[in-house]
Amino acid sequence: MTEPTTDRGPVAADVKADSSKEAGQRVESMQKMKVDVGGGGERRNPGDETKALFEVEDLSCYYGDFRAVRDVSMTVPMNRITAFIGPSGCGKSTLLRWFNRMNDLVPSAHITGSIKYHGVDLNDDRVDAVEVRRRIGMVFQKPNPFPKSIRENITFGARIAGYKGNMDELVEKSLRRAAIWDEVKDKLNQPGTALSGGQQQRLCIARAIAVEPDVILMDEPCSALDPVATLKIEELMFELRDEYTILIVTHNMQQAARASDETVFMTMGEDRAGYLVEKGPTTEIFTNPKHQLTEDYVSGRFG
Repeated sequence: MTEPTTDRGPVAADVKADSSKEAGQRVESMQKMKVDVGGGGERRNPGDETKALFEVEDLSCYYGDFRAVRDVSMTVPMNRITAFIGPSGCGKSTLLRWFNRMNDLVPSAHITGSIKYHGVDLNDDRVDAVEVRRRIGMVFQKPNPFPKSIRENITFGARIAGYKGNMDELVEKSLRRAAIWDEVKDKLNQPGTALSGGQQQRLCIARAIAVEPDVILMDEPCSALDPVATLKIEELMFELRDEYTILIVTHNMQQAARASDETVFMTMGEDRAGYLVEKGPTTEIFTNPKHQLTEDYVSGRFG
């Protein structure tokens, strides 16, 4: 499959200049989504928006001889929420896991090209993978609190990282940042696994925050949650955006439209390798995409 190159003009301009059935259907399909497009909340550090935290260059990801992702080049801005969308199997999660070298744990996984973080190639042999994962935390699809108390879930990583401060203060600070302190402050010694699914996911976010990362990766963090819990996670993402850069993989188009500032759309070629079709501000990806494949996907015509 060759990458699409069709440019499309602004939706509003299309409607004024062309009353065709296609233009009308495009606008109607977006209106049916009934979502506010673009990241919510207000950003307190707007000057950081243009700073590139990650620079991805000619990245291809392999499992053995199979190429799962091919030739991805892009930048990821600091202190913004970047959503990765696309059909199942197009390599979104594979790509995400290379941002903190989680795929190092898969014996057959390897890459060509580079991912630079603050200008440093993350896959350089001199780079400590453990330190990478401390700076770039991850929250998984299914909540996975440790089989320990709520307090121990927060302090575990900090102890390993050599934290010397007041643990009680760290626990409260992390749980407050994850917007779950008021719900658990009277049961810190109870198992984290006893919490509801949404609470467990926020506990996992608090656990990631406790080691003071720079980036939080989220691999479909709301797929197992109900709409109320999902909304709480999205609101939490808005709150965290000023302090952290967030990358999220999601299959939920409404969530991507609501909760992200930037959107990366990927799809799969005939060789089954995922590739980047289009990346840009979420408002543009969902209302004025440059490529026909992007428009077809976000409007529900395929995927």
